[in-house]
Amino acid sequence: MFSYRHAFHAGNHADVLKHTTLIAIAQYLVQKDTPLSVIDTHAGAGLYRLDGDFAQTSGEAMEGIARMLSADPATLAPALQTYLAMVQSFNPGAHLRTYPGSPALLLQVLRPQDKLRLFELMPQDARALLGNAEQLLEGRQAQVLMEDGFANAKKFLPPPDRRGLLLCDPSYEMKTDYAKVATFIDDSLRRFATGCYAVWYPIIGRQEAHDLPKRLKSLAAKAGKNWLHATLTVKSGKLQTLADGSVKRPGLPASGMCIINPPFTLHAALEAALPQMVALMGQDKNAGFTLESTGR
Repeated sequence: MFSYRHAFHAGNHADVLKHTTLIAIAQYLVQKDTPLSVIDTHAGAGLYRLDGDFAQTSGEAMEGIARMLSADPATLAPALQTYLAMVQSFNPGAHLRTYPGSPALLLQVLRPQDKLRLFELMPQDARALLGNAEQLLEGRQAQVLMEDGFANAKKFLPPPDRRGLLLCDPSYEMKTDYAKVATFIDDSLRRFATGCYAVWYPIIGRQEAHDLPKRLKSLAAKAGKNWLHATLTVKSGKLQTLADGSVKRPGLPASGMCIINPPFTLHAALEAALPQMVALMGQDKNAGFTLESTGR
């Protein structure tokens, strides 16, 4: 089983890719006056303490967001500047103590007329999300639903104003999640073909992980929609044999974002940001990125 409990991994390289992309999409979509409906199918707790037991155990934020924040903001791509400024807004002072998850970052972008629906099935995370959302609302319309996002998000599609963004990023702890994502996006496109769909996935040694972006691109093509696919690799995914004969697992080496109906500005934004992510977070010679989109 592949385990991805987010409290352990908050602020890692996968979050940097996912949240930089998510913010760039949301900021583009709120430029129109028409209300925007946003759905997060696996919202998590919303905010994460980087000085807590979970995050300190993994230390992944030190190889992710901490490295990004060590750079001179003036040298970074605009999408990264915006993302890092938002993270810093949750950390007054010099110390990095809190990492904002997708719900917290989305609430920084959305306007009072927009709606945010947050699905979280795990009781512990859902309770934390409820408390964190109350602190972050500030007049915005947000709803926390302790339900299965795969099964229940569809009741909000299509949104009344026909403008929507959906983020789908399950833990993929069960390999059946990959098929669930593809089925869910297929059904969502049938209900709301003009929505923007952002899917995060881990890149690991599992055939389902390699097949998922192919399936999503195929669904987009079948629906006659544009797509964008970005991946970020920070290190080798191979097992390491240590001097004492023990085997060290590498942790998550890479992840990807597949967007259906992406903003036309997204490719250029990530084209500038991805090389800088590699330069700052790459850990060995295997570090790199890919970026492809319809028509490119």
